[in-house]
Amino acid sequence: MWPEVAIGLRERKKLRTRALIQKEALRLFLEKGFEATTIEEIAEAAEISPSTFFNYFPTKEEVVLQDELDPLILAAFNAQPEGTHPIRALRDSMKTVFGQLTAEQDNVMRQRISLMSSTPALRSAMLTQFADLVDQIAELIAGRVGREPTDFAIRNLAGALLGVMMSALLIAASDPKADMIDVADRAMAHLEAGLPL
Repeated sequence: MWPEVAIGLRERKKLRTRALIQKEALRLFLEKGFEATTIEEIAEAAEISPSTFFNYFPTKEEVVLQDELDPLILAAFNAQPEGTHPIRALRDSMKTVFGQLTAEQDNVMRQRISLMSSTPALRSAMLTQFADLVDQIAELIAGRVGREPTDFAIRNLAGALLGVMMSALLIAASDPKADMIDVADRAMAHLEAGLPL
């Protein structure tokens, strides 16, 4: 499903099942609404049992919240050359990861972002996810600059990076013609420039 990943047959089958569950869930959420869609309906559409659903996603919300992008972006961030400023590192990481998305993956990402921004239960869960990502980014930044992840400036920068990234994703998701790479790159360039008005 994702480029440059060598995995075995069993893992590929799990990824396909997971992608199918998410695809069918998103389709149902867009057709019927998030709250009106049941796990049983998702399982039936994906031709699995409800108990199998829970092997892949602990809750209905997680079908929308979970994806492979965050770990890929964080890994690409961590792989940036030593001495690269964190804003530049995230900017380049987003270009790398978004540049590898297929049209279908891009569409799924846009659907997920649209659902997260329009569904109260998902917005709440997204805030928890955002806080976790701030912690992860703060750890990576701290490791790059030799400071503690609890340092005010480190956490503030992590929050700013993720806030700008979230803003870019929301902007791009609201416009089907928007180029995700271009919007993300412009957003990070704006942050690099000090967010001038």
